[in-house]
Amino acid sequence: MKEKIIAALEEIRPYLQRDGGDVEFVDYTDDCVVLVRLQGHCAGCPYSQMTVKNGIQEILCEQFPGEIAAVEAVM
Repeated sequence: MKEKIIAALEEIRPYLQRDGGDVEFVDYTDDCVVLVRLQGHCAGCPYSQMTVKNGIQEILCEQFPGEIAAVEAVM
């Protein structure tokens, strides 16, 4: 599953990079939570939580229904 998530994040990455940010895969937990680390401008952006929930989480949950419960950003 981790490899599939990393591949999906590679597709999302260009949209974040366009705004000076990036995303790094950290872990996929036993309770189906994807942990990511936002980088660049995304790391300090006041809208970063919206990017994680309304962007990354929505895309990953759509691609892997039932396999991802949530996406959370870590430092």
